Amino acid sequence: MLHLSAVVGRALRDGAGGRLGTVEDLIVRLGEDVYPPVTGILAKVAGRDVFVPSDQIDDIEPGLVTLRGSRLSLEPFARRPQEVLLRKDVLDRQLINVEGARLVRTNEIEIARLDGWYRVVGVDTSPRGFLRRLLPRRLGARVGLGSFLDWSSVEPFTGHVPTVRLRVPHPKLARLHPAQLADLVEAASHREGEEIMEAISSDREREADVFEELDTTHQREFLEDRSDGKIAQLVARMEPDDAADAVRGLPEERQEPVLELLPADQRRHVRALLGYDPATAGGLMTTDFVCVFSQATRDEVIERIRHSRAPADVLAWVFVMNERHRLRGAIAVVDLLRAEPGARMGELAPPSPMRVLADAELEEVARTMTDYDLTLIPVVDDQERLVGVVTVDDVLELILPEGWRRSFGVFGGE
Repeated sequence: MLHLSAVVGRALRDGAGGRLGTVEDLIVRLGEDVYPPVTGILAKVAGRDVFVPSDQIDDIEPGLVTLRGSRLSLEPFARRPQEVLLRKDVLDRQLINVEGARLVRTNEIEIARLDGWYRVVGVDTSPRGFLRRLLPRRLGARVGLGSFLDWSSVEPFTGHVPTVRLRVPHPKLARLHPAQLADLVEAASHREGEEIMEAISSDREREADVFEELDTTHQREFLEDRSDGKIAQLVARMEPDDAADAVRGLPEERQEPVLELLPADQRRHVRALLGYDPATAGGLMTTDFVCVFSQATRDEVIERIRHSRAPADVLAWVFVMNERHRLRGAIAVVDLLRAEPGARMGELAPPSPMRVLADAELEEVARTMTDYDLTLIPVVDDQERLVGVVTVDDVLELILPEGWRRSFGVFGGE
């Protein structure tokens, strides 16, 4: 195992032991390899930056890099696609610990010889890695390895590297849940957050899922530079309640143009939600739910659930209304599946489920859901017609203090 700090700034020698210059940096290629190979060295020779390709490297050891021959091209260095400089582009910068879903600082980079190549195998994110570089060489060499993270579990930010940006779309981020990605975006700098959002933008549904998890401030940041058309494309993939929140956060003069670009059905739902105070049941609810007439059969309802695009947490319950569209009952999907085929919903659904009016304040919604151990609660108008449902996660987002995820250690130090 080699520390990067034990290589850069040290001697570059030819095969006969003659000093050619100084190692300025190691160059690696990002791409399909789990452990990126060292493709060359950036060296300072006679006051010039030159590139030494990997096939000329005989050995890399602490304090010394030895070449196979004695001849060296003095062609000036130029980056090639997917190449990064370890000291300049990665060291002392934040990267993503994918396994821990957190941002960490690269205090040292570890290199080893694998499959005939020198490769980056990990990073040290502990204070030890930084201390090793600060101390004189003899003392620094005695500092052991700290919090080692295998390179396969980390993802560097590369938006500042012109030859890498958009070429390597952070494939490891696909392992993370949208809520974890949103937390990373919120914890990162604006440039780094943009890089994460750009990396997932090719998957439009995933982008919308992450956007739903962002706080209002970050939503505004990532919307303000987009055209009305781009905003409408994103909002159209969001759940109605989250879409309404996103539109509400736009400058007033942009809200109507964006609404006009939404599909008609989505536009109708979002307009309805925008008419409620955000801190009331109406402002918290989603209009995606399944509600059927009492005459519907168990098999008909199961088929409707099968084709519904409502979120899974909302589909946990089916609501029942009478011929006047008034809410009269509710049944858990698990109980529906246990029922006999052909049974009608009016017979299966227990009557008079708990509900709140659309103008009920957050405190009343939270108290009712807590008292009756509900994961969602129906919202009705003054005619007892079902207009939406509030899920427990939407209530918790408003009740828990800002930054609660990080306060519970999601982004704790290594």
